[in-house]
Amino acid sequence: MTDVPERMPLSRDFFSRPVVEVAPDLLGRTLVRTTPDGPIELRLTEVEAYDGENDPGSHAYRGRTARNATMFGPPGHAYVYFIYGMWFSLNAVCCPEGRAGGILLRAGEILTGASLAAARRPKARTVTELAKGPARLATALDIDRGLDGADLCQGGAAPLTLLHGDPPGPELVRNGPRTGVGGDGADHPWRYWIDGDPTVSPYRRHVPRRRATSTT
Repeated sequence: MTDVPERMPLSRDFFSRPVVEVAPDLLGRTLVRTTPDGPIELRLTEVEAYDGENDPGSHAYRGRTARNATMFGPPGHAYVYFIYGMWFSLNAVCCPEGRAGGILLRAGEILTGASLAAARRPKARTVTELAKGPARLATALDIDRGLDGADLCQGGAAPLTLLHGDPPGPELVRNGPRTGVGGDGADHPWRYWIDGDPTVSPYRRHVPRRRATSTT
């Protein structure tokens, strides 16, 4: 078997698979964010799979909308959404076109452009905290809705590219329930991470929001 160069972009076929196959296979891959100030490169250490209309935890569970339309498009593109009116999150679209699926890119190790990432994340105390969690990752890499639909397989000077990188051995891959997902999808073991990596974010179970009660 011929080794694939680390700097080669992942293929469209790589993403055109079930989410639970793609997600662990994304660990160790290199995400390149090209900015006017220079590139930022990140090694993925934590991801979560969301299986479209089959998954109560997915934005696509109730079908296609203007917000989630990218998830139903060709695989190998970015799906970016705004959450809690505060943060962006970056996902890689998976599955064949017309069948929604996505992988949330939760955390990673900054390999190149740490100073650029730190300028956007001044509250990070160490380099390991720059992209430790999906909102932090998106902030550090200057991700917003303008990148929704960006081609992750294009390479070159594209704003976002996922390269082959340096995947870990299977003995280092762990999985468990997804962070903050409630309801019927709470226990799906579709969060994947590299064991022992300091950039992996802490797991938190879903806590239902309590409705305010009247005191009158």
